[in-house]
Amino acid sequence: MAARIDNAFYRSSAWLLLVFLAAAVWAFWPSYFTRLFEQPSLRFHAHGVALTLWCVLLVLQPQLLRTGRRRAHKLIGKASYVFAPVLIAVTVSFVHYRIGGGGAVPGVTVLPAPVLYFLALTLNSMVVFALFYALAVYYRRNAQLHGRFMACTVFPLFTPVTDRLIGAHWPSVVGLVPRIEGAPVLPVAGFLLADAILLVLAVWDWRANGRRVFAVALAALAVYHVSTLTLYRVPAWNAFCAWFLSLPLS
Repeated sequence: MAARIDNAFYRSSAWLLLVFLAAAVWAFWPSYFTRLFEQPSLRFHAHGVALTLWCVLLVLQPQLLRTGRRRAHKLIGKASYVFAPVLIAVTVSFVHYRIGGGGAVPGVTVLPAPVLYFLALTLNSMVVFALFYALAVYYRRNAQLHGRFMACTVFPLFTPVTDRLIGAHWPSVVGLVPRIEGAPVLPVAGFLLADAILLVLAVWDWRANGRRVFAVALAALAVYHVSTLTLYRVPAWNAFCAWFLSLPLS
């Protein structure tokens, strides 16, 4: 690695990602961690384990670099070449299962707006996750760019955590978000939080280091957020979702 690793980003990223991991455990504690033997399908476990391990990986990797354990860091990084695609596949299968796919007819079925919105929310999050991970792999020989893009993979994962925490602890926020067919779109709050954090990181990194990684990530995340709130009105998206749900994935 040509770039030095002992800078403000690597000193603080493990702690910031640890906060997100703790928030994720808090959010899913009532519905998953305290009901491990009550889940209706193994897909819930596969999805939960994959996302939890990814968050642990994000916490662990910068810490390994900071403590000089580069060999362990590289071995885990190589394992992510398999783990990241598995996470995406598990999530896509889980979403398909949750919607009840398998019976939709491509080009014929008119899906409800909440279903189209939910599929945009979840499937597009995996597209952005894959983009950030691919960029991290592409820049794997540049520690600074690699680490930043890897950290950015957490931002498409915000809304499952923020939705549950808001619903359980800050119900007043529910009345402030927009609605689709009467249902509150709670992910908007998670979108705003993710965008605000990335904006702060983008400004800091540009002023301190002249880097634009977080600005690029913010632009990609903004496209994801806008698509989530608009695609459900697009006929072509309905056709794609009908085709997706017709696949034998669950």
